[in-house]
Amino acid sequence: MESSVVAVEDRSSEIKQKMHFTGTVKKIMLAGAIVDLGLDKLGLVHISQLVNPSADQPIKRAEDVLQVGQSVEVWVRKVKEDHYELTMIKPLDLEWREIKSGMVVKGTVVRLEKFGAFVEIGAERPGLIHISEMAHGYVRTPSEVVNEGDEVEAQVLEVNRRKKQIKLSLKALQEVPVKEVPVNDFVEQQPSAPREKPVNKRKRRTRSEENPGDFSELALSSSSEPQGEADPTFMEIALREAMEKAKVRKNQQKEKRSKFGSREQEDILSRTLENKVRTS
Repeated sequence: MESSVVAVEDRSSEIKQKMHFTGTVKKIMLAGAIVDLGLDKLGLVHISQLVNPSADQPIKRAEDVLQVGQSVEVWVRKVKEDHYELTMIKPLDLEWREIKSGMVVKGTVVRLEKFGAFVEIGAERPGLIHISEMAHGYVRTPSEVVNEGDEVEAQVLEVNRRKKQIKLSLKALQEVPVKEVPVNDFVEQQPSAPREKPVNKRKRRTRSEENPGDFSELALSSSSEPQGEADPTFMEIALREAMEKAKVRKNQQKEKRSKFGSREQEDILSRTLENKVRTS
């Protein structure tokens, strides 16, 4: 006898909300009915939680729908110290406070529309899977992915309790497809090497180029370089020819200046002699 009592007590400690039981009506009162669940404590069904299977009208008296000894199906609403609060109205699998973004739910497709599919997940309202959330690829119509009556598993994206909206997604639970890129396309997509800055072909003029007649620096630089047995290059030959021409040009200028000076002196001397003759 003691072992059976212990078993009942162990079972009662596990009672949670929304648990389903089949009990027997023990007593009918104005406030409702007392139901025996076979546990350590009796259950109480308030008159507002009774169901009239034959009509949708509100129940005014518990004896209108229940009788002592009748078997009834009930669900636990609350666990009290001395009794259980029960209901004959089947509770929702998901209350609004229990629905969170990111949670995974299971449900049945109940209606298809052009913009998506409605799924019954046990909440107050069905959830909506928008057509853009059905697959990673392009979906022309929802019927390409699901049909009415299909059992699906989806992830909750957003919950708006004020508007009574639940947004779901199928593709959130699907792996993102990896697109294979052909080798040729991969090569074309590689970033091109940075373009080198264009070389300014305009050469900086040297002092020798600014004054072609003065090749002293070039002569010194060429003379300071070690002489090898190799044949002179084209640039060396051209440099030597330019130096020779410059020397010839300098000599010609000196000769012109010297001739001009001697003629000028002769003219001055002749004019001086003429003036002396005249004065005498």
